[in-house]
Amino acid sequence: MPMLVLIRHGQSAWNLENRFTGWWDVDVTEKGAEEARLAGELMAAKGLDFDMCFTSLQTRAIKTLNLALEAMGRLWLPVEKDWRLNERHYGGLTGLNKAETAAKHGDEQVHIWRRSFDIPPPPLEPGSEYDLSKDRRYAGIAIPNTESLKDTIARVLPYWDGRIAPALKDGQRVLISAHGNSLRALVKHLSNIPDDEITGLEIPTGQPIVYQLNDNLEATDRYYLNER
Repeated sequence: MPMLVLIRHGQSAWNLENRFTGWWDVDVTEKGAEEARLAGELMAAKGLDFDMCFTSLQTRAIKTLNLALEAMGRLWLPVEKDWRLNERHYGGLTGLNKAETAAKHGDEQVHIWRRSFDIPPPPLEPGSEYDLSKDRRYAGIAIPNTESLKDTIARVLPYWDGRIAPALKDGQRVLISAHGNSLRALVKHLSNIPDDEITGLEIPTGQPIVYQLNDNLEATDRYYLNER
């Protein structure tokens, strides 16, 4: 039976500062690095092993994957990095403190931007300090200037269909290190969660989610590894 594990990156510097991060590249904190190492130790202790890994182009997810694999003695595993596993782009909210943004725009409006399924935040203005158009890792990519969760799903699922699902169907055991919203996209798809429910799903940092799948990649079980 295909085996899939999802892990959200360990706590990042902007998680700690309560800032909207999105596509901006921030590192994990010391706590986040420890979360990643502990996740690797837990996966090894539970007897999990992998053949292929996938992650985003963002440091916090890459580093989480590497620290977890190091703890498992599996740094040599093949890893594919792709922008389509990046976090949702928070547009003009990028870098802003969430509490200050709520004070400025109102709790209700910020809640809509954060938790609606298909309403994106205001777009990132051209020339913003968070403009990634000159970042070499995104050369040739149409970088979004904002995204809703629906937009994020629209880029994650083709990557799932094109790269990850074939690996699973080929019998490979897969580990994905990504972000709150790119993982929401996968969980929504695998667990058939309705649009109005997926926005409320919280995915904690550094906690491996195990999926048991049948041969058609339909979920037969989903659980946090630390709960079994």
